[in-house]
Formats: sequence, C-alpha cells, structure tokens
Amino acid sequence: MEPSLALYRRYRPETFAEVIGQDHVTAPLRAALAADRANHAYLFSGPRGCGKTTSARILARAMNCARAPVAEPCGECDSCRDLARGGPGSIDVIEIDAATHNGVDDARDLRERAFFAPVRDRYKIYVIDEAHMVTTAAFNALLKLVEEPPEHLKFVFATTEPEKVIATIRSRTHHYPFRLIPPRTLSAYLAELCEKEGVAIDQAALPLVVRAGGGSARDTLSVLDQLIGGAGPDGVTYDVAVALLGYTPDTLLDEVVDAFAAADGATVFSVVDKVIETGQDPRRFTEDVLHRLRDLVIVAAVPDASASGLVDVADDQAERLVAQAARFGHAELVRAADLVADGLTEMRGATAPRLLLELICARILLPNADDGTLGLAARLDRLERRLNAGTPVPPVGQEPAAAPPVVEQRESTPSPVPTPAAPAVAPEPAVEPVSASQPQPEPEPVPEPEPVPEPEPEPAPEPGAGPPGSLGVADVRRLWPDVLERIKTMRRFTWMMLSNEAQVIGVDEHALTLGFRNAGARSSFAEGGSEEVLRQALIDLVGVEWRIEAVMDPSAQPGATPPPVVTKAAVDPTPSPAAARARESIEETRPPNVPAQPTAAPEDQHVDRDDPDLDDSGLRGAELLERELGATVIEDLPND
Repeated sequence: MEPSLALYRRYRPETFAEVIGQDHVTAPLRAALAADRANHAYLFSGPRGCGKTTSARILARAMNCARAPVAEPCGECDSCRDLARGGPGSIDVIEIDAATHNGVDDARDLRERAFFAPVRDRYKIYVIDEAHMVTTAAFNALLKLVEEPPEHLKFVFATTEPEKVIATIRSRTHHYPFRLIPPRTLSAYLAELCEKEGVAIDQAALPLVVRAGGGSARDTLSVLDQLIGGAGPDGVTYDVAVALLGYTPDTLLDEVVDAFAAADGATVFSVVDKVIETGQDPRRFTEDVLHRLRDLVIVAAVPDASASGLVDVADDQAERLVAQAARFGHAELVRAADLVADGLTEMRGATAPRLLLELICARILLPNADDGTLGLAARLDRLERRLNAGTPVPPVGQEPAAAPPVVEQRESTPSPVPTPAAPAVAPEPAVEPVSASQPQPEPEPVPEPEPVPEPEPEPAPEPGAGPPGSLGVADVRRLWPDVLERIKTMRRFTWMMLSNEAQVIGVDEHALTLGFRNAGARSSFAEGGSEEVLRQALIDLVGVEWRIEAVMDPSAQPGATPPPVVTKAAVDPTPSPAAARARESIEETRPPNVPAQPTAAPEDQHVDRDDPDLDDSGLRGAELLERELGATVIEDLPND
C-alpha cells in the first residue's frame, strides 16, 4: 500500500464483498459466477463513482481465476494478482476508454484482435468504459461480434448514460443498474476508513462529507482525502470541514431559523448581511437553509427521525432540531421551505443573488401577504402559539370565575318603627356566627327543569312543490321571465316558442313539465333542439339540472279550466326562500348584455292566457311580424 495514492485508489474494492451499497448487483453476479452461468456481454450503468468499473474488474478477475467457477476471486493465482490493486494488469483483460476510441476504425481494430485466443487466461475480456461515447457507426460495426462472439470472448460496457447505447447492443447484454450509495452506509464506511488511517474525525463532520460527495463513493473519498490532508493535531473537526467545504455554520443556521420562528426581521436581515460580508455564496446559504427546513419538517412529523435515520445529524444537533421544530407550526415550516425552494430556483443565473435572498426572507416573515392556503394555515399556527403562550382560554360556554360577592350583614329581625318619643334608633344586634356543631339548614330542593315542548310537525308540502328547500311550480313561474331572457340570448326561435306556446305546469326534484297549446309547437320543441337550450339556461340561472318533459297543456283542452299564470308584474312580494336564493343567483350570473327585467312586463311580451278573446289556433303571422320584427303588414289592394 503506497501512501502517495489517493484514498479511492488505496481502498478500491478487490472483491464483490467489499463493494458497498450495490447488493442488488453484486448478489446476482456472485450467484451467476458460482454456477458458471456468466453471460458473454454485460452493461453496467449508473452515476459516476458508484463502482461500475471496479465491479467490471472484479468480474474479470473472477472469470479468469484459476479456481473458477467461483463467486469471488481467490487473490492468489497469477490472474488475480495481476488485476489486484497496484498490479501490472493482465494481457487478456483489455480496458478501453471509449472517449478516445469511439470511431469505426477503433471498432474494426477491436474486431480483428478479438478473434485471437487469450494468451494465458480462460477468457479475453474487453472492458469498455464510457460506452455512451461510442458512435452509432462504431456500435453497428461491433454488433455482429457482440451478438455472436467466440467462446473465449467477453464484453463489459460501463456507462453513465445507458440510453445513448443503441438498442441493438443493449438487447444483447445483461443490464445491471448501479445506484448512489445511501448516506448512512457511506458514513459508516468513512468512519471505518478514518480508523484505518489513524485520523480522528468529528461525528458532526461526517454528514458534511457525505453531503459533499453526493452519494458517490469516489467523490466522497476525494473530499475526505482533502480534509485529512488539511487536518491538524485534532483531526478532522467540524470547523475545518465547514471552512473547507464552504457550508454555512450551524450557529448561523440556528440564528436565522430562530429569528424566523420569532418573526424577528432585524436578526434575519443581519444574518443575511453577515453572510455577504464574510464572503459566503448566497446560493449556498439558501441551499443550506432549505436543507435545515427539510430536516425540521421531518422532525416535526417524526420526532425520532435522527434515531431512525431519516435525518443524518449528530446527537446534539438532533436535540436542537427538535427544539426548533417545536417553535414552528407544520404549515409555517412547509410554507417557508416552499418559498426557499422557489427562490433557490430563481437564483440560478441571477445577477443580484443577495436581493433575491432578502426577498425570500421577507416573504417568510410576512405570511399576512400570502392569500394562499399555506399563508392562511401559517397565520393560524401563529395565533395558536400566541394563545398557548398566554392565559388559558376557558372552554366554550363556560364563564370565567368571578370574585366572590361581598355579603352585607343585616339584622335578623326588623327594627321597630321610631316614634316621636324615642327619636333615637336602637343599635343593630351583632350576628352570631354559626358553629359547626349546630344543625345546618337543609338545602332547598332544586326544581326539575321544565320539559322542552316537542316541535310541531312541519306541514306537508303542497303537491308539485318538491322536497323542502327546492323550487316549486309557483317559484319556477316567478323565475320564468328571467329564464326566457336567458334563452333569448341563446336561441331566439326557442324564446319565441316558449314565450307564446308553453307554460310551466309541473315540477319535481328531477323533471320540469311544460304544457304546450298545440301538438305542432310540442313537436317543434322536442325535435328542434330547444329542449337542450332550455335545460342549459336552467343550469346557468337556477343551478338545477332538470329533465324536460313536454306535454299537451290540459288548460288548452276543450272544457278544461286553465291554471293561473304568474307573470312578473303579479309576483308575490314575499317569495319562498328557495325562489329568493334562485333570484339572487340569477342576478349574480346575469350576462352583461342581458338587461334586468322591468317590474311590469309589457302587454305584448307575456301572453295572458286568462284572456277569453285569445286565439289559440297557433302563431299568427301578421301579429308576430309586427311585434318581433317591427314590420308593417300592407294589406293586399283590390285589383282595378
């Protein structure tokens, strides 16, 4: 082991058992090697530094091991020693960097050399790193070789972008996706390496190193190597890690979070100024605040989050998080995290990051300006905390305890009425206190509460009135002029037909029944699409979706008594509550181009069906033209 090598090279795994965080890949590979079922081509994909190339080397060592088939290389044979850490390499295991060998000529050269048998080992294995850099033409040149290789040839493709490998190559390989290493696993691994290196590391610094590595083992070891190189006699301390990695100190985060909880704007903006004056990056500070708010949201929902691994912090920091989360409401934390996340997105590429940071803080401190759901919930959280911090509020209906009344002592017997002979009033005798041995007067019996009279049964609704609270026939007839005005703006033909040939004769919870004066008008209404126009107008104005039933008007039959028609001029000044609510809804939803109805309807607009001189034979052409179109009908002149 050479001390000059970097940590990620000195501690590169040599067996699948040493690979951390990739059990979903190493377990099936070990099973396939032990059973001698290794495939001729593999595709390892995943983020950088998660063990793809290292696993490809371990796979090559295991396949060429002298004791094969084995799940792990023995580490004793010539092939295993050549491919070990610091080994010279094997002539039968060829590693190719596809970033510089990605053309058709390189693929042709590989294809010509691949048919030669291995020099010493069992297989000739090609490990092609950064395989997504290979061009499509080069992949097509290798396709036949990858699809039907000779028995001694194996391929291992490693890439961070598997979607760029053409589908014909991917379909001929066994694909194993690698993942980022979990933080807890990586923290334990770093502590183990520091122990092997003999370097002390602060437990509070481990989460910072893991966070800087981003789940990549190689990147994390590079960060740790930097910290170990700059460590003093005390090892890797928290202050050293914060200074070198550029993170915001916990004291500064605690200060700004406590100021948010107390709505202390002066402290918040002083912290922002301190961040700028010390030369820290406002974007990094914003990201650290968002990370802290994320921890507080989780701690508020799960108090033992640090013990369960949901929050990776030291023990003393976990206690501070619990205390800080208790100063916020759940809605306040979520709203603050949401605002910081949006602001962090706006900061990307911004020329004035400090201004955006101060605006973010101002929004967090001012929930009253947020009219959204989170803003309302945040204001309620603050009110609840203020109530809980003050005097307890008595339950609803309970009066607060009042001071005991002052009881005036009066004489037990009335004083005699003074006479002229004795003008002076005798002094009042003192009231003797009642001792505990004397019999106490029995308490007066508490009178029983009088029985509450049962409510009188509601009168049965009138026929056709519908369920309680719904519209009845009279209500719909009161609203009918407004409905006709709405229909007039939608379809004039339907308005003319309903104004002259139909009236409301029945209504229930599901249907509205219209009576027509003649069969021709009823047929035109049913077949001409007017039914849908009326149904939509009722939905828009009244808010009720009725089924429209068109029948012959019983009042139009010979000998029948016509029902009364309620016009707008004869409306009851005190309509039912349902009709009043419908009338308010109509006034609110009236289109701007539809004028309100006058209090008295014109004589030519609403036909009075009680008029005995009314001609019920149908629409009269001359009168209709004069009334609707304003035309003047010229009578036919006799021929001279």
